[in-house]
Amino acid sequence: MIVTGLSGAGKTLAIRYMEDMGFFCVDNLPPKLIPKFAELCYQSSGKIDKIAIVVDIRGGGFFDDLFECLYNLKELGYDYEILFLDAADNVLIKRYKESRRMHPLVKEGRIIQGINMERERLKSVKEKATYVIDTSYMQPKQLKETLLNLFGDSQASQSMVISVVSFGYKNGILVDADLVFDVRFLPNPFYIDELKNQTGKDPDVRKYVFSFPETQIFLNKLEDMLDFLIPYYIKEGKSQLVIGIGCTGGKHRSVAIADFIYEMLRSKGHRVDVSHRDIHNKEE
Repeated sequence: MIVTGLSGAGKTLAIRYMEDMGFFCVDNLPPKLIPKFAELCYQSSGKIDKIAIVVDIRGGGFFDDLFECLYNLKELGYDYEILFLDAADNVLIKRYKESRRMHPLVKEGRIIQGINMERERLKSVKEKATYVIDTSYMQPKQLKETLLNLFGDSQASQSMVISVVSFGYKNGILVDADLVFDVRFLPNPFYIDELKNQTGKDPDVRKYVFSFPETQIFLNKLEDMLDFLIPYYIKEGKSQLVIGIGCTGGKHRSVAIADFIYEMLRSKGHRVDVSHRDIHNKEE
């Protein structure tokens, strides 16, 4: 996939989304190197089978080699498509002013001059494009949805990855969590001599943690909350949701609860993984 288009039209955002969709992405590769790069990817024996390469006027004189490069790709038997991102002049000007950046073709002078020059230079590329997306009035999530509809795997594109992570507050809160649930209100197995040196992975600790009515009430309410929230996160285009489960040391209660949530979410068909940040710490 050759990704090109007007500067400021959203190529950087598009390439990030395509990377999330499994594309191997390269930004600003000189066109003359594309056939050689395609050959290297072909030799990967299928390990690299979806490639997105951003080519635009940042390449200066190299950009003029694009059509010769595309001709060479066809001659070598490599299939390609062109994704062209466009936007209205007034929108591009606004984006440039908000970012306080100069147009790459006009280091001195008015932004509109650079836009006009770029449009003229890209005219033949746009005419050859397989897909043209006008991002003028698109929110980022709308661009993502458009790309998912065009290039995403139908099953994977409609779900996000959920990471359930247990942690101990005494070692610091989980900084990358979207949702954090504190389970320190539950009775602590650390103060039971025969459970102290075990973890939430051990059956005896799990049995202890889940034996209390408040644990069952909490899990039922948490399941209801996640059933409510997750579809809305997916609808908003979120690609990953990190759920933190914290107890004092991250070894007993949070581990048992995190594993329960993992199994519960997996049974509902979500893409989910679980990890335990502090499970190997010596004491709680």
